[in-house]
Amino acid sequence: MIRFEHIRKEFVNVTPHIDVNLTVNDGDVATIIGPSGTGKSTLLRMINGLETPTSGKIFYNDEEITAPGYDFKLLRRKVGMIFQSFNLFNHLSVLDNLVLPQIDILGTDKNEARSKAISILKNLGLANHDEHYPHQLSGGQKQRVAIARALVMDPEVLLFDEPTSALDPTMVSEVENTIRWLHENGTTMIIVTHDMKFARNVSSKIFYIDEGEIFEEGTPEEIFDHPKRSKTKAFVSNQKVLELYLEGTHYDLEALDNSIQTYAASLKLDKNLLNNIISVYEELIIQTVLTHKKDAQVRFTLFYDENAIDYTVKYNGESYDPMSESTLAMMIFRNETGNYSYQYHKNSQLPNSLKFRSNTH
Repeated sequence: MIRFEHIRKEFVNVTPHIDVNLTVNDGDVATIIGPSGTGKSTLLRMINGLETPTSGKIFYNDEEITAPGYDFKLLRRKVGMIFQSFNLFNHLSVLDNLVLPQIDILGTDKNEARSKAISILKNLGLANHDEHYPHQLSGGQKQRVAIARALVMDPEVLLFDEPTSALDPTMVSEVENTIRWLHENGTTMIIVTHDMKFARNVSSKIFYIDEGEIFEEGTPEEIFDHPKRSKTKAFVSNQKVLELYLEGTHYDLEALDNSIQTYAASLKLDKNLLNNIISVYEELIIQTVLTHKKDAQVRFTLFYDENAIDYTVKYNGESYDPMSESTLAMMIFRNETGNYSYQYHKNSQLPNSLKFRSNTH
């Protein structure tokens, strides 16, 4: 069981969590949803010690993991985290990606580690991919390998950070089936996602976070069909957000294109708007931000309403405003967007933040 008690988290210039209280019981598939900027991923990172709350307490099986001196190395053997960028070792085969952590962290015999890895790959439908390398896999296959790598460590809980963010609908169904299989086998899971269809399909419990707290919680039916609060209803019935994540040059351009195509189709955006979105992420992010810093981690968020599309581009590294570049592409962007805002928050995970909007008419 995982329990948050009065968690507050402050960053420079922003406080995403004011008073977060939640409980995830053994066997739950708990999904955290909410608008961008509400600190959903930060909650996951607090569980395995990658972020520290400003105040409040977090308990794992009634033991306070926020207590001074708590050993997170022991907890991370029980709690596996699957990142949205997969974090696979590109120079290792699929099998070796699963064998290496067992040997290095658990001290498992190599033959035993291989046997266990092969068994888990078979259960996840990846038996024929054990000698492949990550670059030879689809996005959905990479996600399942990342899950398999977590499973070889015998975790009690799995944490998923945006597991479908860069996957097309076919690949999403692969991940859904894997999570259902894990649920049937009693694995406790906590998932952060912007994909409401995915959240509804896989969850046993949903937490909607907003205004610095758990605004509403319930079953998928309660949250999506019978929300008690008007703000929750507005959020789940008006999902017009798309969030994509790129890590350096290790991204699947086809998967990103498919995600944007699916998003545009769901909102019935015309061809001009679709082309504008594609040009923003190709020219601003790929050709400018990732050219400036090839290993940058970039989060690209869109929010659509009838009058405009709001863009937010966040990325790590030193202060860098791509709109200040004198290239033709950036000159065109400045003319088209008019006003834009750039801020640098030094202590944030993605300190560079660029925001602008384009009219839809």
